[in-house]
Amino acid sequence: MGECIFCRIVSGEIPAKKIYEDDLVLAFHDINPVAPVHFLVIPKAHVASMAELNAEHEAVMGRVMTVAARLAREQGATDGFRTIINTGRVGRQEVYHLHVHVIGGPDVLPAMLKR
Repeated sequence: MGECIFCRIVSGEIPAKKIYEDDLVLAFHDINPVAPVHFLVIPKAHVASMAELNAEHEAVMGRVMTVAARLAREQGATDGFRTIINTGRVGRQEVYHLHVHVIGGPDVLPAMLKR
């Protein structure tokens, strides 16, 4: 955990452009946005990936999702947005601290996956 970049952001060791923080979660702008609205919502407690979730995480993950929805609207994604949780190597997870990408903006999102 000491090397986890998101844990270091939570602790204040690394700065981030925060948009929300409470006792359970932190939301901040993505440093390489792919759309006009692109931020992350993370649990403050270290959970490496969605694959590690269990019943003890229900409250924090409920908070993550409700904060994501509210902030998406507040940040300007009023006509819809996408949430992405990359999980594990095959899921293309790059930072092993569970995080939800919230991405939106006017007509900027491509199709989900190519068929």
